[in-house]
Order: sequence, then structure tokens, then C-alpha cells
Amino acid sequence: MLDTRELGRRPGSQRKLSLEVPAPAQLGIEFLGVPEGDLIHLDLRLEAVMEGVLLTGTASATLVGECVRCLDAISDDSRVSLQELYMYDVPDNDEDEDVSKLEDDLLDLEPLLRDAVVLALPFQPVCREDCPGLCPECGARLADDPDHQHEQAIDPRWAGLEGLVTGDDTQD
Repeated sequence: MLDTRELGRRPGSQRKLSLEVPAPAQLGIEFLGVPEGDLIHLDLRLEAVMEGVLLTGTASATLVGECVRCLDAISDDSRVSLQELYMYDVPDNDEDEDVSKLEDDLLDLEPLLRDAVVLALPFQPVCREDCPGLCPECGARLADDPDHQHEQAIDPRWAGLEGLVTGDDTQD
């Protein structure tokens, strides 16, 4: 929660903030996210406008996860832009539930942060764009052994005929 009382509801007044906050739980997707409690660096500008407080800025954090192809660990830095208008007074009968509200001149940054970070994440994170993944038969990491191969598997529907094959392939 950020306190906006210092702005005094005077349109045009603004305040810049640079702070670090701990990451909330489950800030990410199944394979990639910001670990709970890791610090997120915020550079923000709060500006009073007629309707409320306009928050703009950036959030920077370190992402940790695993590659969806080879399951290797991934670590990457992420920087997302933030922008949201927090309204002073929203009528109770207002049907727009997506409106961010100020509660006692405090604004809740977590929903905005969660939306910005999660939407910026790749749907399927990979360690590198050309990651070959794992062998579907034995699970070997294909990047370690690019020439990895298995013997041609015999189709089980034809396995019964294997005993009928003789060494002589020539017919007269």
C-alpha cells in the first residue's frame, strides 16, 4: 500500500518514489516467476489528477524458473512498465469492476504489479531459442548429445512376423 495523502488531492501535484518491495506469493506462471520475498525495484511517479491519482513507472525483478523443453534452470531480469489511474470516489452502483480505487488515500499496488509482470512473461519459457529439449524415448538432454539416436523400434503390430524372416532374401 502506498500513501497518497502527501499529494493533497491537488491536481498537478506529484511525487517520485524509488523503493524496493518484497514479491508477493505466486507472482508468475507455472514455469517462470519472481520467487516470493525477492525484492522488486520500483521507480514510480504519483500524480494527482481531477479523478484520482495517476501512477506511472517501472518495476524490475529477477525471474527464476525452468525451460519447458529441457527443464534446465532459467534466470532472467525483467522490467515492466506500470500505469494505472486510482480513483478517489467511485459510486457503489458503478458497474465497472476494473476501476482501481483509493481506500483512505492508500493505493494497493499488488494487483497492478501482478498483472504487469504475469502478462509480460513468455507463455513457454526456454533457456535459448534453439533448445532441442529432451529425447522423447529416454529423456536424455539433446543439447549435450546432438547425435543422440536410438535403434529403429519395431512396430508391435509386425513383431510376430519377425520370426518368419529368413537370411535368404532372394526368390526365384
